[in-house]
Amino acid sequence: MPDFQKKYVQWFPGHMAKTRRLIKESLNMVDGVVEIVDARIPESSSNPELAEMINKKPRIVLLNKCDIADPYATKLWIDYYKKQGVFAIAVDCRTGKGLGQFFPVCRDTLASVIKRNEEKGMSGKPLRLMVVGIPNTGKSSFINRMAGKNKAIVADRAGVTRSNQWFNVGNGFELLDTPGVLWPKFDDPAVGDKLAFIGSVKDEVTDLEALSCRLLDVLNKTHPEMIEERYKIIGFENCEGWEILEMIGKKRGFLIKGGEINYERAAAIVCDEFRGGKLGRISLELPE
Repeated sequence: MPDFQKKYVQWFPGHMAKTRRLIKESLNMVDGVVEIVDARIPESSSNPELAEMINKKPRIVLLNKCDIADPYATKLWIDYYKKQGVFAIAVDCRTGKGLGQFFPVCRDTLASVIKRNEEKGMSGKPLRLMVVGIPNTGKSSFINRMAGKNKAIVADRAGVTRSNQWFNVGNGFELLDTPGVLWPKFDDPAVGDKLAFIGSVKDEVTDLEALSCRLLDVLNKTHPEMIEERYKIIGFENCEGWEILEMIGKKRGFLIKGGEINYERAAAIVCDEFRGGKLGRISLELPE
């Protein structure tokens, strides 16, 4: 077994403690909270501290990247949230899929706020929503899509939004963007892995080769047919992740001097193709 197979994800950038404070300080300025999670791992990509932080503020959940998640699993999650009294919408923020439901759902969720404003003679008062989510779940893409212009910074890597920004998105709504939030430590290594699988943890602070091996271990148990179809390999059913990575490296011709496997290149391909949905529509979590 290569040494890189043993390494695990550890990450907590210092600016995230500041983010918690910013969220708590900003809550009195908003009427509700929009939480963006990754539809492939809704539980792991939801900040477990959020419910306590927002207290009784109305919450709407956007299951982003639904286009590369298992549609059946996404439906189960929408039903799950509904039972918790929370509206959830399956969306793809880059293309705008599903976002037509956003304003109507917000008005339903904030019906009591709208009524209170009308009673106070402020029926035209903008409804303000805070947008939260862990890094790389699509907050900036969502705001850009809703605003109709690229007014928020977007990048395909974790942790690029560092300060609060307000955006008028029309239809009587204003959105407050916040930096991505993670918690101080991953109590469950599987949660850390899932976040790294989807790119919410910076690749620079993970061991990409070890990560790809653990991803292949997971996919070999849940979606072996997708590994076979994408990489045109067979006979890996009882193999460990690093052995499957070797097979992929050989099949793709990722070799270095002496004919050894270029694990780094093979690992990058596996992670990138999973994140881009090239292996198929895969969800790694289901509701309990």
